[in-house]
Amino acid sequence: MTDIQELLLSRIRDVADYPEPGVLFKDITPLLADPAAFTALTDAFAEIAARTGATKVVGLEARGFILGAPVALRAGLGFIPVRKAGKLPGATLSQAYDLEYGSAEIEVHAEDLATGDRVLIVDDVLATGGTAEASIQLIRRAGARVAGVAVLMELGFLDGRPRLEAALDGAPLESLLTV
Repeated sequence: MTDIQELLLSRIRDVADYPEPGVLFKDITPLLADPAAFTALTDAFAEIAARTGATKVVGLEARGFILGAPVALRAGLGFIPVRKAGKLPGATLSQAYDLEYGSAEIEVHAEDLATGDRVLIVDDVLATGGTAEASIQLIRRAGARVAGVAVLMELGFLDGRPRLEAALDGAPLESLLTV
């Protein structure tokens, strides 16, 4: 384990039985409250943005906003929020996707992405990969290319990686931690 992985992992708190019994929630708020850890995370993601040739950063609602915005700023790139349906004013592109029980929809402003943009998707957790896969589809429908996906932690036992790698079509999927 690298020094940055040890630092990040030491600042993630396990919360048992949240949001329901039997779930072990990974709380990143202690990491966000620690300037050294938050800076290390931002720097690591900014390095991924540079390495992938990203021209924009997309953050997935809601923790992807918290992580993605400082990454975009550090990397000198634009930041674009991908929101739950009905949260953005004006013209949007939307993408529906299936959840374990039901479905959901995400949106982006149509004019925020253009042909020639290379987009790094940033989020806190890769679980089943459904939201990230929908964001990949949304970015491509907007005419942009996906430079890759970067997540703080991957929940390996939920097997989201194979689903997302298939959707990425060769673009990298980088997890700083796998739990």
